[in-house]
Amino acid sequence: MAGVDHESDERDPIALARRNWEDAGWGTEVADGMEAVTSVMRAHQIMLARVEQELKPFGLTFSRFELLRLLAFSRHGSLPISKASDRLQVHVSSATHAIARLVDAGLVERNPHPTDGRTTLVSITDDGRELVEKATAVLNANVFGRVGMSATSAHQLVAAIRELRSASGDF
Repeated sequence: MAGVDHESDERDPIALARRNWEDAGWGTEVADGMEAVTSVMRAHQIMLARVEQELKPFGLTFSRFELLRLLAFSRHGSLPISKASDRLQVHVSSATHAIARLVDAGLVERNPHPTDGRTTLVSITDDGRELVEKATAVLNANVFGRVGMSATSAHQLVAAIRELRSASGDF
């Protein structure tokens, strides 16, 4: 990766892996790609662990939090299950599993669509709305407001990941 000092920290296992890739003769382009993929995967693990740690006292996983937050943001506090899964970019079965757990906890309800008998709506309850607001405040204070890099670096990271997502047909 241009501008990255690969010798900066001998403790970094990803930097060591990159040197091993280069020493194996696979070329800089392949080493760049391996380092990028491995770095993103490790960053995902780190960020998810931080988020899950903050959500644990609320009895939420990140996927359940995302669903509650989506419903709380929606105009009427409810969405068809298929639309919720589309917006969260997860398979309908994953959304259905999260919904089942949230129903059991009394945080959402399943209701028939008022005009389309084939569609089920998922609606946030008052308890769900209260919980997601508290959880959001904690995530804003302890994770999103302290992501672990400067605002400039965070913007650059988002731009780089957006480029990757776009090239992969994500939007």
